[in-house]
Amino acid sequence: MAIEILQLLVQSADSWLFEGSLSGLSDREWMALRYLARANRFSRTPSALAGFLGTTRSAASQIAAVLQSKGLMVRKPVAEDKRSIALCLTGAGERFLEHDPMNALRDRLVALDVTDRSQLRDTLRRVLGGLDVAKRRHHADVCTGCVFLIERGEGKDRHFRCQFFRKAIAQKDTTLLCAYFEGRS
Repeated sequence: MAIEILQLLVQSADSWLFEGSLSGLSDREWMALRYLARANRFSRTPSALAGFLGTTRSAASQIAAVLQSKGLMVRKPVAEDKRSIALCLTGAGERFLEHDPMNALRDRLVALDVTDRSQLRDTLRRVLGGLDVAKRRHHADVCTGCVFLIERGEGKDRHFRCQFFRKAIAQKDTTLLCAYFEGRS
């Protein structure tokens, strides 16, 4: 059964790994665009993008340059540190994601029963988490499962803080990807 599951995962990869380009972007450029759309404000840097893509900072900067040349992304100075650059999607970039080749797979997952989706997510998270531990690598994930996220208060007084960056974080941003994620064990 493990071989069958592995084969099914490989078949699903056809929606995001491909030769050449789709809609003018390579699979790596699509991956970068998706990441930037889901990354929190701390994780939209060239270094974080390189870490997510598993490539060098130079290669990630080249991918970002392609996205910028197509008007899908812009580089902005970070308000707290003028030496740092944030990679931000443009409105055109957000609209471009409506044609993401991975949307067909997403739609099939959305069609699943909520219980099945939750079970699939949790199972894949455990499998991939085990691979990360075995390879001693970090991965981006959402803040809600991170040891650095501190939640205080209730109702209107509920607020969140990232202890890694020592900054407040909006509740809506706790569901975004963070390249500095450390899972709770």
